[in-house]
Amino acid sequence: MLEKIIDLTGTDVLAFLGIRNSNLKILEQNFAKVKFVQRGAELHLYGEDSEITAAEVKILDLLAHIEKYNSLSENNIFNILGKTKEEMQFANKADEVLVFGNKGLQVKARTLNQKKMVESIDQNDMLFAIGPAGTGKTYTAVALAVRALKNKEVRTIILTRPAVEAGENLGFLPGDLKEKLDPYLQPLYDGLRDMIPAEKLEEYIESGTIQIAPLAFMRGRTLDNAFVILDEGQNATENQMKMFLTRMGKSAKFIITGDVSQIDLPKNQSSGLKKAQDSLQNIKGIGFVFLDEQDVVRHKLVKSIIKAFN
Repeated sequence: MLEKIIDLTGTDVLAFLGIRNSNLKILEQNFAKVKFVQRGAELHLYGEDSEITAAEVKILDLLAHIEKYNSLSENNIFNILGKTKEEMQFANKADEVLVFGNKGLQVKARTLNQKKMVESIDQNDMLFAIGPAGTGKTYTAVALAVRALKNKEVRTIILTRPAVEAGENLGFLPGDLKEKLDPYLQPLYDGLRDMIPAEKLEEYIESGTIQIAPLAFMRGRTLDNAFVILDEGQNATENQMKMFLTRMGKSAKFIITGDVSQIDLPKNQSSGLKKAQDSLQNIKGIGFVFLDEQDVVRHKLVKSIIKAFN
């Protein structure tokens, strides 16, 4: 571990450190691998050479700002560091593991808006996560559901999708009911298989602890003590969306994901997700997170494609 000493002589040390060292704490958060120790008019930095050098550059910029303007606000610090306060908060929590999955997989929020999903469902009982394909909406939602089940916050996970391509009239397809439905529910299975061992997942499904079904099968139910995800919500009609949202029972969490730019409904039917987006944003207890191309976690070309289409 190396040490670097920055001389604060001639600087308004209080302005630099902030009230109760608030400015110094921001530096500590931004340079988590550097230890900062203030001794009188000296600031000692301990860490690896590259980390110390990066911190020193920004500290000298902060000192130059104080010399020029005789003050240093929190916003000044974030501007000089090149980050928003929100990005800083995300960076500090980005390594939090939502679920320890199979083969050592650690499932985390990987983008700023995915992190907003985590924070929003912690603060609200219902969350709408709206954005284009590839932004991790469904995967993050499934991770949050599995986390809640493992923490015994809910007794059941219920995953559902509108089977729009078959008009929710699946009788003409070959196979039993499960075989008819699986192609529409595959993305939900994919997430679960990453996060729950195969035998345990099969046990959960057989016991009803995890239920996967098309949206039409939700009618008439009251969903208590459950973490419920409606995926591809843009393909629910207004009546279906109202039906689904009003299934919410006691001690339940709901996440609705969707992409309003990919609606597969017939032209004479309106999207329930768009209706919800227009009507529910000001209701306490309901959160909305809007993801965009910056949240894409697939191939780098997907981000460019989304941006071009937009």
